[in-house]
Amino acid sequence: MALSLIITGVVNLITFLLSIPLVGAGIWLATKLNTECVRFLEWPIIAIGVVILLISLAGFIGACWRVPWLLYIYLVVMFFIILLLLVFIIFAFVVTKDGPAAESGRRSYSLNDYSPWLKQQMRSSSNWAKITSCIKDANVCVKMNDEYKTEAAFYSADLSSVQSGCCIPPAICGYAIAGPTTWNNPSNKDAEADCSKWSNDLGVLCYACDACRAGVVANIKREWRNVAILCVVVLVVLIIVYIIGCCAFRNAQTEDLFKRYEEQYRSRSWRRRNWFRSSAY
Repeated sequence: MALSLIITGVVNLITFLLSIPLVGAGIWLATKLNTECVRFLEWPIIAIGVVILLISLAGFIGACWRVPWLLYIYLVVMFFIILLLLVFIIFAFVVTKDGPAAESGRRSYSLNDYSPWLKQQMRSSSNWAKITSCIKDANVCVKMNDEYKTEAAFYSADLSSVQSGCCIPPAICGYAIAGPTTWNNPSNKDAEADCSKWSNDLGVLCYACDACRAGVVANIKREWRNVAILCVVVLVVLIIVYIIGCCAFRNAQTEDLFKRYEEQYRSRSWRRRNWFRSSAY
């Protein structure tokens, strides 16, 4: 068997085996957990796992049993995956090019610093409901009460952009600290609209604030940049696998044509032998 066929078969066997726990994780999330945050993730995980499983199965069978039409389907799907991944990488870098870099520590975040597309996503009530559900499920703000027992510990803390934007009121409002998530007596409550949206209720806090949305965007920007860089590496690997797959497809076609020629040759030889035998008699 050609080396390209062996490599294609091994790579797809590995991805096939990896896709099984991925599908299992999606099914487990769908059946065991029932929060808005998890529901947002379960079906994409299942869909990605099933697609990888089917593509890998087609590539594995096509390479090991030298089935050209399966390898052809595998290569077509791979081409569109590479194309979509390239589009996502470009999109991720474009939408995250605006705004300051995500920083730790207590600071104010402005939604106007970021790209119009990200602002639109944060303004969507359905999207924001899912995001705040994730923040609440993770107890991002609640944990601050356990981590920072004193005012000095809080002010020296290295807060994330989400904590800074969602768990405490904007500094410009002049709230006095009574605890990490308890703030009273604002000296400048009319400084901006977010000032009146703050509540000491752990279910409310500053989740309705633009500062919270901006803090989430700052975190998304950092994470998307990291994911985009990882996707560049994955893209290079996929292109290499795709090139090897093309070689495997060509070798499988060659072997298929050779088998057909061999079968035709044997069939003709058999007919000739029968003809000579019949002529002899």
